[in-house]
Amino acid sequence: MSADATEAGRGRRVGMVGGGQLARMTQQAAIGLGIELVVLAGSREEPAIDAGAAFEPGSPTVLDDLRRLAARCDVVTFDHEQVEPDYLVALESEGVQLAPPAAAKLHAQDKLHARRALAGHGFPLPDFAEASSIEEFDRFAAVHGWPLVAKAPRGGYDGRGVWMPADREAAGRLLAETPGPFLLEPMLEIELEVAAMVARSANGEYVSYPVVETVQRGAMCREVIAPAPVSSGLADSARAMAVEIAEAIGGVGMMAVEFFVTARGLLVNELALRPHNSGHYSIEGCVTSQFEQHLRAVLGLPLGDTSLTAPSVVTVNVVGGEGPEGPDARLADGLAVPGAHIHLYGKQSRPGRKLGHVTVCGQDAEATANAARAAASALEGGSK
Repeated sequence: MSADATEAGRGRRVGMVGGGQLARMTQQAAIGLGIELVVLAGSREEPAIDAGAAFEPGSPTVLDDLRRLAARCDVVTFDHEQVEPDYLVALESEGVQLAPPAAAKLHAQDKLHARRALAGHGFPLPDFAEASSIEEFDRFAAVHGWPLVAKAPRGGYDGRGVWMPADREAAGRLLAETPGPFLLEPMLEIELEVAAMVARSANGEYVSYPVVETVQRGAMCREVIAPAPVSSGLADSARAMAVEIAEAIGGVGMMAVEFFVTARGLLVNELALRPHNSGHYSIEGCVTSQFEQHLRAVLGLPLGDTSLTAPSVVTVNVVGGEGPEGPDARLADGLAVPGAHIHLYGKQSRPGRKLGHVTVCGQDAEATANAARAAASALEGGSK
C-alpha cells in the first residue's frame, strides 16, 4: 500500500478480488459508509463495476495484477475463492494486509485442507478420505458402501465439482475423465442443511448471525429461511461452533459455516471466508447486513447489531431459465408481490445461473416463504 493510497483513502479504501454479485452488494454497502471499494476484474462489464465500484483491470490468476490492486488499497478482501493460495502468501510476505489472511482463506479454497485442519481441532465432520485411485475408492466404499460423494478439493461451487459415483465402474469412469485427488464422503442421510455466519474483526471482535436453513435444489442453494426451523439448542450449538472455527483459523471478515443436520447431530460441511449466499437475507432481514459487516470487520471498525428485523425472513434465489430474457424484463411482475425486496445482479441470463434474489420479511413463516417464492417465480417467468 502506497502512502498516496493511504492519504487518498483515509484508511477507508478496500480492494476486492472479483467483481461479481457479492462485490456488487458490498459496493452498495460501501456507499453509505463512505468507503471506496476497488474491484479487480477482467472487464468493466462486471456487476460491481456497473454499481459504481472503482475498476482495477486484471485477473486473480496473475500475481502482478493482485499487487496493483493492493497498491491502491488499505486492505484486500475477496468476492470468491479462485485465487492461487501461493500468491496470497507472497502478497503477505510483501506487507499486504489480507482479510482474511492467507492461512485462513486456504480453509475455503481447499476442502481437503479444511477437513484435516478442522478434524485436528476436534470439530464434528462427516467421515472423509482423499482418493486418487480406484483402490482408494474401494477402501472407502468397503466401510461406507456405494454410492459415494466425490468432491474436487478446489474450485467447485453451486454443484460444480461434485460427483456421486454409484459403484466401482462409475468411480473408474470419474478417475479416467477427471484428474484427482478427490475428497470422498459417504452418502449421508441429511435431515436439513443450516448455515451460521460470523463476522470477526481485524482486532478480534466478533458477532454471529441467526442460524438459517439453506434449501438446496440441484446442489444449488435456492432458499434461505431465517431463523432456521431447529431447536434453540441446536441453533446455539451451530452459532457457538462457527465462532470457535473463526477463532481457530484466524478468520477476518464474514465467514459462513455450512452444516449438515444428521442423526449424529451437526456436522461441518464447508466454509466460505467472504460474504455468502446464506447471508443475503441480512440486507433487509438484519439490523446490519453481511456486506456492511464485512467492510466493518476488514477495516477494524466496530461491528454492528445482527438481530433480525422481523420474526420471519425468507430469501429465494432467482435463477436463469432456457430463454434469453432475464428477470429485469419481468421486474414489474416481481414488484407486484407485496413485501418483495428484489435484488438483480446485472448478469447475462443463462440456464442455472444466479441472476438475483428476493427477500420478504414477515410475521408468519409460511406466508413469508410463499410471498418470496411467488416473487422469485414471477421474475423467472412463472406464475406470481
